[in-house]
Amino acid sequence: MRTENKLETILPMIKDNGATYRVKNHCLIVELGSDLDHHVSIQVKEHSDRIIQTGDIRHVIFDFSKSSFMDSSGIGVIMGRYKQVKYTGGTLAVTGITPPVDRILKISGLYKIIEKYETVKDAMQAF
Repeated sequence: MRTENKLETILPMIKDNGATYRVKNHCLIVELGSDLDHHVSIQVKEHSDRIIQTGDIRHVIFDFSKSSFMDSSGIGVIMGRYKQVKYTGGTLAVTGITPPVDRILKISGLYKIIEKYETVKDAMQAF
């Protein structure tokens, strides 16, 4: 039986300059609209933290389909959200990874603690 998260009805989608945020099946989906650099990271951190703290979020997916770069602040955003959902028994995944972002995720060691999927749908099915 599917349990609906209250955020799904009151928060169908939030969009800012850097990303679009959706909640589905207790999962926060962050669709990055640009590179995850210092300026975008601040917005992504603030919005995702607010959503995670407001609702029953168990998993977070970062979709990099429209992003070709991530700097150290982006690594920090991923680590921080990972710690938040891991504390409650959840997981964090990345999707739509481009070769430059893939290289950064490998070098940083993030693939040791997060999962990588081709699409958001693939990640949702794995949860």
